[in-house]
Amino acid sequence: MMFKGYPQFENFYKNGVYLDNAATSYPKPQCVIKSINDYILYNGVSSSRGAYKKAMEADYMVYETRKWIGELFNHKKPSDIVFTSGITEALNGIMCGMLKEGDHVVTSSIEHNAVWRCLKTLERDRNISITNVEITKEGITNPNDVEKNIQQNTKLIVFNHASNVIGTIQPIREIGAIAKQHGIPFLVDAAQSAGMLPIDMEDDNISILAFTGHKGLLAPSGTGGFVLNWDGDIKAWKSGGTGGNSADPYMPEITPNKYEAGTMNMVGISGLHASIRYLLDVGVDKIHNNEKEVIAYALEKLESIDEIRVFGTKDPEKMVGSIAITIDGIDSGKGGSLLDKKYNIMVRSGIHCAPMLHKIMGTDKNGAIRIGIGYTTTKEEIDYLIYALEELLKGELA
Repeated sequence: MMFKGYPQFENFYKNGVYLDNAATSYPKPQCVIKSINDYILYNGVSSSRGAYKKAMEADYMVYETRKWIGELFNHKKPSDIVFTSGITEALNGIMCGMLKEGDHVVTSSIEHNAVWRCLKTLERDRNISITNVEITKEGITNPNDVEKNIQQNTKLIVFNHASNVIGTIQPIREIGAIAKQHGIPFLVDAAQSAGMLPIDMEDDNISILAFTGHKGLLAPSGTGGFVLNWDGDIKAWKSGGTGGNSADPYMPEITPNKYEAGTMNMVGISGLHASIRYLLDVGVDKIHNNEKEVIAYALEKLESIDEIRVFGTKDPEKMVGSIAITIDGIDSGKGGSLLDKKYNIMVRSGIHCAPMLHKIMGTDKNGAIRIGIGYTTTKEEIDYLIYALEELLKGELA
């Protein structure tokens, strides 16, 4: 394709522009690729399954990954950090392991299905009750409204830190303080914030932080887990080998073994090991500031087009890099497909596993286009996106 007057766009068309970082970050840092490759080539064994040298090296890699995750989130006890297949398993395991018949949960109105479907299933199967706290038109929860909805049988408050659709950052520190005051555990879904926003489990009053590796933490898919800062009981949701106390017919009660039955995803953890070190070395503040600059630029450019509607707070200080838009006269699914086919631009169309939020936005029938900005996204790539959107509008509405 020839871009008259825009020769710089030829490379973007040829190589593609990836704007789906809210789903999975790409590209991964080279150190992550090298770590995975080195593990497969030079180690390749399981953790907690042997006393030979390679097994102990694998053990230490897992331990060091836990330690560095604790450093990233300000939690000092590595054994409180549990690995799972991802944040969906972590969130489901925590909620299913905590909530009992008749319990009440307070949550937001903009949760991802990883939280919402689990809660609705528990509502059906265990008769729990759920209160969804209302949000402002910008997608922000008022912490006072959380407190107003606490009941005598409230056993959990669970919130996402940032929306996967509109990027809005929730006031988790204030919500956490309310939860702490009332003696209620506070579970935070950090899928869209870990690695993108500074998180301090102590200052933010977080009881349990659930995280995924493949988004802002820049690690491979199939990695994630949770950090426990709470001494209440969460029942284990699976049983199996842990590499120790094998004669005991039941799972051990100590963490992290209690929740880590079966062989770990060692390939994935080797990538997570490198990506966490990378984030600590670069600094989450630097990453956040870089993303804010690109987000601000994208918002300014998008809002300059009359036919485009931008949802959410539209304030880069109050959001991460998920921007939801609709285009007048162009179906969101078709718009996303045309951006891919005509311009090699990768975005996500649909309702993004967040049906409650799309209902509030009024986009539950036709969905929206989500632009997922990441650490490597450049202003030049945003310029190419704007060019493509303007060309689509010329063609589709002509």
